Amino acid sequence: MTEVSFIDTTVLCNLVPVPGRDQNADEVKREMTERLNRRERFILPITSVIETGNFIAQLADGQLRRQTAEKLDAILNLICERKAPWVLHDVAWDRNFLRTLLDGADTMSTYVEHAMNKVGAGDLCIITERLQFEERSKIRAKIWTLDDGLLAHA
Repeated sequence: MTEVSFIDTTVLCNLVPVPGRDQNADEVKREMTERLNRRERFILPITSVIETGNFIAQLADGQLRRQTAEKLDAILNLICERKAPWVLHDVAWDRNFLRTLLDGADTMSTYVEHAMNKVGAGDLCIITERLQFEERSKIRAKIWTLDDGLLAHA
C-alpha cells in the first residue's frame, strides 16, 4: 500500500526554502526524492501553507521576502495545476474541526495540555487534519516533520 504523509511547516520551509528556516534543505530535498521514488503520496495541510507564508512575510530583507514569496507562489500554483507531488488538503474550518482540535484529536491530550507541553495550535491543527483525512478515506497517514514536539504524534 502507498504511504501517505502530511507535510509539516518544518519540511515545507526547507523545500521552498525559507531563509533562516531551511537548515535541512539538502537533506529534506534528498528525502523527498527518495519518498517520491517509493511512490509516497503527500498532502499539504492548510496550516503548513499559512505558517510558511507567515515566516516569509516576516523576512526583514524586502528583496529576499519577494524572492521567497515567489517560490512559495510557484509551488502553490503547481498544486492548483495538479502538477505538484502533493495535493492540498480540503478541510472544513467548522465547529466539528474546532471541537476535535480542542479535544486534542487522537492524541489523548487536550489543546490546553498540549499548550502546556509547548505543542502549538498549528501542530494540533495538522494532527486534526490528518485525523479527519483518515476518518474520511480510511487510509492511515503520517506526518512528515522535523519538529520534535509534533514528531511524537506523527
